[in-house]
Amino acid sequence: MNRILVIDDEKPIADLLEKILSRLGYFVKTAYSAGEGIRLFDKEVFDLVITDIVMPGNDGHAVVRHIRNSDKPHVPVMGISGTPWLLEEGEFDSFLSKPFGIRALTDALEKLALTNSCLCRAAS
Repeated sequence: MNRILVIDDEKPIADLLEKILSRLGYFVKTAYSAGEGIRLFDKEVFDLVITDIVMPGNDGHAVVRHIRNSDKPHVPVMGISGTPWLLEEGEFDSFLSKPFGIRALTDALEKLALTNSCLCRAAS
């Protein structure tokens, strides 16, 4: 089963992403802060992490750096933000600017699936 970790401090956005991704056949866990997301990432196995960039305290850059320095550095990370100019080149495997539609999200997931064999939807 394909497992995605969604990290966003804006609960409505995180919950909406969880609902959309679940309906697309993914198993989704949600965290509402970078610290909570990092703890979940360290405890469980995920095939993809989708993280907001701008969050209080640790931000999406801290999340991706933690993942790259972990024992699971190969896990793809998609950054999402309403401030795309804060994206640091090369940190993220994929990036979406908020607001984005479902089509943009599914297109980004398909592109990641082409380069990451573990990222595919669960069988319906």
